[in-house]
Amino acid sequence: MTMISHSGSLARWMLAPVMALAMTAQAMAVDLPDFSGLVDRYGPAVVNVQATGNPDAQAQNPGDQQEVPEIFRRFFGPMPQPRDRGMRMSMGSGFIISADGYVLTNNHVVDGADNVTVRLSDRRELDAKVVGTDAQYDIALLKLSATDLPVVSLGDSKVVKAGQWVVAIGSPFGFDHSVTAGIISAVGRNFGGADQQYVPFIQTDVPINRGNSGGPLFNLNGQVVGINSQIFSNTGGFMGVSFAIPIDIAMSAVEQIKSNGRVSRGMIGVQIQNVDREQAKALGLPRSGGALVNKVTPGSAADKAGVQLGDVILGFAGHEIAMSADLPPLVGSSRPGSKADLSVWRDGKTLTIPVVVGELPADKDALAGARGVAPKAVAGNALGIVAEDLGADQRKQLGITDGQGVVVTQVTGAAARRAALEPGDVILMVGRKPVKSVADFNATLKEAKPGDSVMLLVRRDEQTQFLALTVPAPGKD
Repeated sequence: MTMISHSGSLARWMLAPVMALAMTAQAMAVDLPDFSGLVDRYGPAVVNVQATGNPDAQAQNPGDQQEVPEIFRRFFGPMPQPRDRGMRMSMGSGFIISADGYVLTNNHVVDGADNVTVRLSDRRELDAKVVGTDAQYDIALLKLSATDLPVVSLGDSKVVKAGQWVVAIGSPFGFDHSVTAGIISAVGRNFGGADQQYVPFIQTDVPINRGNSGGPLFNLNGQVVGINSQIFSNTGGFMGVSFAIPIDIAMSAVEQIKSNGRVSRGMIGVQIQNVDREQAKALGLPRSGGALVNKVTPGSAADKAGVQLGDVILGFAGHEIAMSADLPPLVGSSRPGSKADLSVWRDGKTLTIPVVVGELPADKDALAGARGVAPKAVAGNALGIVAEDLGADQRKQLGITDGQGVVVTQVTGAAARRAALEPGDVILMVGRKPVKSVADFNATLKEAKPGDSVMLLVRRDEQTQFLALTVPAPGKD
């Protein structure tokens, strides 16, 4: 009896982990959300969008994948060739935001289209009028001639957090009302380039593919918190990284399109870059971070407020600027004419600079840029940078009227090569000191000691950027 008792205890002891694992799996299964109620209630408000246009218009479509930065993809649906060989078709998704027929989708779904058709969940197909679009936010507002339509519920994208469940409904590859789910991977994700630099994207791992463009991203309460817009992919298909435009940004654009016909954005007139460890050392910053100002537009809000080249913007209107890409969405969403405080690092101190936000022009003028090399060269310096004075014609081509700048003709130093300095670049400043001539440039560099970090303000084409270089010890490079 004793032996049987021991065997029973041993069996229970051996089964305990298995039973615990089964109970944990059961508990996890119970905790997983059921999205069927959300889909039943709000799925009918999700629509399929078809846009047709002539090939020439489509070829100039800025939403075409060829125009999107490498590896980031906006996603149309399949693009079949209609019977009329003179037409092209793109397919995406959208959702109804008002019972009288307003539909929200992506600009790149309908851009360049001559005709837009919306297919509802009940299979009705209605012609849509494009009320207005905004390329920077990638938003398009459509209008259907219909009433009593099903509508989505709009949420607050400012309160979403990483780790929360989200659901996407759309038409991937033309399969209407496909439902996928995942979690929010990150919020406030910025690309930093010219492509949608004003959008603080919601990053998710929701499976998104071609045709999901313009479709809604729901939270578990059935509220739309974003518009699916881009994916991160080197194949064009889903790879676990998707991006949605926050619904607050989208609805702000909608209201402006309705009232003014266009979207107005704030602008302060600075060109900025990230601050790396070497630059932070040169600037005396406790740590890398912020937005380093490498150009101030004359007459702009920043210029009038006293922002200077070499300033590091650490905050805007109470929001921390951890990297340069954080600033454009905050400024862009500010109302032109409104006031905001800039927190700026300058000469080892943090300053507060009030600024009156300007307005971003609807059409940006192209900046003329030119690079030339003068025929003569002078001796280099500790950084191995050989430069020449700029001639009058070169200054005119480059638009430099203040007498600043020398042109790089040769790069021999390792530090300068690592910083990607190239012949043809124009050096405008060393630290905060303007460079007026080659003699001036070399004399300023001689003041730096081995091991010091030196900041160079460099102009290449129409772009200016600060580069931090470490002065090597004598005889070393």
